[in-house]
Amino acid sequence: MYSVLTITGSPAATSRSALLAQTVAQQLARDGYAVRSLHVRDLPAEALLQADFSHPGIVGAVRQLASADAVVIATPIYKAAYSGVLKAFLDLLPQTSLQGKIVLPLATGGSPAHLLAVDYALRPVLHALGARHILGAVYASDAQVSGDAITGYRISPEIADRLQAGVRELNAGLAASRPRTIPVDVRERLYA
Repeated sequence: MYSVLTITGSPAATSRSALLAQTVAQQLARDGYAVRSLHVRDLPAEALLQADFSHPGIVGAVRQLASADAVVIATPIYKAAYSGVLKAFLDLLPQTSLQGKIVLPLATGGSPAHLLAVDYALRPVLHALGARHILGAVYASDAQVSGDAITGYRISPEIADRLQAGVRELNAGLAASRPRTIPVDVRERLYA
């Protein structure tokens, strides 16, 4: 069974980007994956801001990431960049922390104009951290995830479809990475 870690980089407890991550996590869990969630806002702020690599909270988060086969990263886009709290966390990661992993980026922003921030701001950092394969991002504007933090957010059918497509792409990437084994009877004939 594969394990997937969702990392939510929203500074708010209830947010559009958190809903995207939760929706993907639920779909992956239904598909039989072991899914864990990491909300960067729940990590110790002082450790993040002071780059305290040895803090138990940071060490635990890095271990969770190391044990995952795939990563889903969700972030709001502010001023054409991913969130500062996510940047503080990514800056603490070892340079090879995403090595061999498939990454599905999810992002939300005020308008479709912020879509390119995923490609120009987040994708290069994920590459620098060694991600094996970065899937196409699912970006949702405020109009596509309606509601508010008090009454709750709702995903439009279009975004729900795109999230399902992202999960299918993640499934395919993980299946392709599965080591191919030769059945025992064939192996015996080949090496007899």
